[in-house]
Amino acid sequence: MKKGKLIAMSLMAAALLTTGCVSKKALQECQDDFKSLQDKFSAQSLELKEAQTNVTNLNTRIADAQQELKDQKRANTELQKALSESINQGGANISKLVDEINASNKYIKQLVEAKSKSDSLNMALTNKLTKSLSKEELKDVDVQVLKGVVYISLNDNMLYKSGSYEISPKAAETLQKIAKIITDYSDYEVLVEGNTDNVPISKTNIRNNWDLSALRASSVVQELQNKYGVNPSRLTAGGRGEYNPVADNSTDAGRSKNRRTQIIITPKLDQFLDLIDQAPADEEETK
Repeated sequence: MKKGKLIAMSLMAAALLTTGCVSKKALQECQDDFKSLQDKFSAQSLELKEAQTNVTNLNTRIADAQQELKDQKRANTELQKALSESINQGGANISKLVDEINASNKYIKQLVEAKSKSDSLNMALTNKLTKSLSKEELKDVDVQVLKGVVYISLNDNMLYKSGSYEISPKAAETLQKIAKIITDYSDYEVLVEGNTDNVPISKTNIRNNWDLSALRASSVVQELQNKYGVNPSRLTAGGRGEYNPVADNSTDAGRSKNRRTQIIITPKLDQFLDLIDQAPADEEETK
């Protein structure tokens, strides 16, 4: 409509000029109106062009947003699927983990029970032996439980003849009491271990302290077997010479402590080895 009005005014101005019946003032006013209309037309044309450009850009942004929304929906669908699979797999893993924990707890409980039983037997053995020994015997016999093992340490002055590996008659009563304890606790292994000080031995039939410690341990083992009926399959004799001291060899008192024979009573390892065999297998090992 504005464009038509502009054309009409143009025609009217032309007619006025042609007829010559118009004043200069009216003509100038007409020309001014014409110019004003031209300026408005140009401005509105520019606005229209900018509006069309904006519409084009907006349509492009809408298309991009729609595509992004479509991609997001697809990603969400894939994520939900993965999450569902993970939850299902996680449930199976949790169930398996619970079973493994229960198996481990059962195994630990068995180990604790076995250890407690062993500790109780060790204490009972120690108390029984200590009560059976006289005050005089306890001066030469030391009984201890260390790390689940019973150690009976016998002084060499009481156990052997001087400078010899032969059993002294005064040791018979003490060895008999120890033999009874060993026999009563038939599930225990027995190691007899000889120890000496660092003073070299000077005997024609004994080469050194290794020989002396081993011979003394062997004498005790044979005494327990032959005289007191201890099953020899449970007995082991060993010598450690001067290399397992418990005191300083530079003094008489220290050397006296080092000259000793230990009867070491230990639980058989069968039950613990059986428990180890029963330990829950690691997943990698079962593959």
